[in-house]
Amino acid sequence: MLGPFFHAWERRLASVSKDRIVRPFEWGEDWLSPNGHEQASPPERIEQWVDEVMRDTTGFFETPETRDYEFKEGTLRFPSALTTPHPVNNTVVARWFPSEEARSLGAPKRSGGGGRAVVVLPQWNSDPEGHIGLSRLLARFGVSALRLSLPYHDSRMPPELTRADYIVSSNIARTIQVCRQAVLDARRAVGWLASQGFERIGILGTSLGSCLSLLTAAHEPRIRAQALNHVSPYFADVVWRGLSTRHVREGLNGHIDLDRLRHLWRPISPFSYLERIQQTRTLLVYARYDLTFPVDLSRMLVDEFRTRQLPHEVAVLPCGHYSTGYAPFKYFDGYVLTRFLRKAL
Repeated sequence: MLGPFFHAWERRLASVSKDRIVRPFEWGEDWLSPNGHEQASPPERIEQWVDEVMRDTTGFFETPETRDYEFKEGTLRFPSALTTPHPVNNTVVARWFPSEEARSLGAPKRSGGGGRAVVVLPQWNSDPEGHIGLSRLLARFGVSALRLSLPYHDSRMPPELTRADYIVSSNIARTIQVCRQAVLDARRAVGWLASQGFERIGILGTSLGSCLSLLTAAHEPRIRAQALNHVSPYFADVVWRGLSTRHVREGLNGHIDLDRLRHLWRPISPFSYLERIQQTRTLLVYARYDLTFPVDLSRMLVDEFRTRQLPHEVAVLPCGHYSTGYAPFKYFDGYVLTRFLRKAL
């Protein structure tokens, strides 16, 4: 009885946004680094590049250290480790919410004191206030939070965009590279937390942010725990089947099938990195009536964690994807995320 109600509500909430654009399909060769395959056809070049990436994902997500952190009035800025064609996108912006303990020790510089802190990655197309309430909740309960703006979001969005289309789109290579940029940004955020004295560091991500969080945890050894809010093992399947990405699917139609898309988007799919998080405590959260992250995909990832005996906990929200942001479900979601991170860190 509840399924049809939540599904109808999810469709109404999804229909509020009127600025979705169907963009043309592109292989995105201009987003590739030179690899000696310039004579190959575009799909062959992408295929060869992805194969090379998967042979060394440690190198692909390697993040050089930086000292160019600028902290002022609760906002942290630093250069992204990946330079894109849009200068405004190349400066990372993060808002800092210290716990009472960290605040009493002084911030930044001495705020860590060996305490707990998390990097917070919000959902796709989150506005500047997205996950601010959650970050404050974490801080209130003793876990300092550093909330990042994802690439091409809010203050990092170039003027030609009204949505963060460049991080998830029908451009194959650009989607990989901009998601990679988000991981590099999150790793530099972890580096800043470590430089402030924090030793118990976690990461929290929602929707697209949950995928990026797992990729970050898989390549950042300083992360002890991850809270993943709305999950799937495959990036491609969510785009192909999800309610929120129907306009992206329309751009893909006729140019590529799901099997090939899943193969090419392996570098940004959580399934590719499960063997790398054997020591990371994980919370998997999914919504029973989700149409954006189809529920069978979420359960598939949960089953993989169980089969591989990876340390994890599971929470199931009695709502859908969009409705997670509404009372009373947002309070339950905030509770399980905060409770887990307090315990895991």
